[in-house]
Amino acid sequence: MHNKCNSSGVKFDDVSNDGTISLIFLVLLLIKIKDLNNKMYNLPEISEVIEPQIVEQIIDHIDNSGRIVITTHLSPDGDAIGSSLALYHFIKNRGKNVMIIVPNSFPYFLKWMAGANDIEIFEYNPSAGYQILTNADLIFSLDYNILKRAGDMCSALEDSKATKIMIDHHPSPGENFDIVVSKPQISSTSELIFRFFYQAGRYDEITKAEAESIYCGMMTDTGGFTYNSANPEIYEIISMLLRKDIDKDAIYSNVFNNYSEERFRLLGFTLSQRMEVYHDKHSALLYLSNEDQSQFRFSKGDTEGFVNYPLSIKGIIFSTFIREEEGMVKLSFRSQKSFRCNEFALEFFNGGGHVNASGGEFQGSLEEALKIYSKGLEKYKERLKAAVKED
Repeated sequence: MHNKCNSSGVKFDDVSNDGTISLIFLVLLLIKIKDLNNKMYNLPEISEVIEPQIVEQIIDHIDNSGRIVITTHLSPDGDAIGSSLALYHFIKNRGKNVMIIVPNSFPYFLKWMAGANDIEIFEYNPSAGYQILTNADLIFSLDYNILKRAGDMCSALEDSKATKIMIDHHPSPGENFDIVVSKPQISSTSELIFRFFYQAGRYDEITKAEAESIYCGMMTDTGGFTYNSANPEIYEIISMLLRKDIDKDAIYSNVFNNYSEERFRLLGFTLSQRMEVYHDKHSALLYLSNEDQSQFRFSKGDTEGFVNYPLSIKGIIFSTFIREEEGMVKLSFRSQKSFRCNEFALEFFNGGGHVNASGGEFQGSLEEALKIYSKGLEKYKERLKAAVKED
């Protein structure tokens, strides 16, 4: 049996004529189901971003797998958790054995979502996590496209013989996956999960819990729909989620009005004592050491959104947040206009992401990271000036 790859990166086995006819029939059936759903619910039309044959393959793998595991990247955010929980409920409701395992803990303001308490944390019991991943026969990788982004779970993922399906919206996917859904033009992985349900003709099966998780993921990965959210179809999808009786205001409040007192004190300290503004380069920097964070009883998620604040300063189009962690430094980048912060992240911090929202990591000290940032800012000075002059 010979493996072949199509342009989408999906490996297909040679099939007989009967198999080809069956696949065509199933794809046509999915299209018919979707059309019937649209008429029944008077739904808006959205484009088919995911190739129909890939949608069918994923459904087939779900239906024919006994041990399914959903995974996310290190330090999972709202999109990673939201997309995972939506897919988790979808698979569980089909009567399948499914688990979510994430590399490390996730922010407290995401734990209100249904099913969040069922999520396994790999770092709490690595040996058990290794067994879960290596015993799986189907693994989903959501919101990341390179295995090393799964942190300490990477070796277990590499050792696992499971079929691996990647669904993600970041550019430049890796090669360790059997089925690849990579759509950088889409706002979030949660949006991709909705599109998968919709294209599979399963809109009517979407529960309120799934809709809440999808909306939460889309909302958090676009800064409350303030960036990476210009596609009109995003709002068509929101309208369809609202038909599932979700309360978007409550979801917003659960995430953004659910912070600790320590988080606000840390924010005040960061803005007053750890912010540098470079008006000549139209940029701003926020940074925190381990010592800074310990003063305010830092909890995971407390610095969520800090990087966005400097963009409210007149003339600032590039914001960077550098935070020291145990043994490494984490970086977040945000930009406006045409300045591509993902290129800055890639060149200086082995990072990447979207044009206006990116991240990176640095294996070194905070002081070293700050020096590299300063050199990078000087190199990109003219690009920043050119971007400001646009319009």
